[in-house]
Amino acid sequence: MKVPLQALPLTPQATTIHCPNCGRLGERHNLDHGRLVRTECHHCDYLMITCGETGNVIEAYSPGLYAHAIS
Repeated sequence: MKVPLQALPLTPQATTIHCPNCGRLGERHNLDHGRLVRTECHHCDYLMITCGETGNVIEAYSPGLYAHAIS
């Protein structure tokens, strides 16, 4: 049975990380008991979901940087 990624519960405590796309502060959540890792940034709309066991990318979205965001 497939479960949509949005239906998986987030960990109560997010880990604060630097976004790999823009460098600002983002969040990392462990989903489904560490089997999935969700990294997101609300500043640049970056999202990457990877398998915690293999490191394979499950889903990713990384918009381009805008000139005003670099300064």
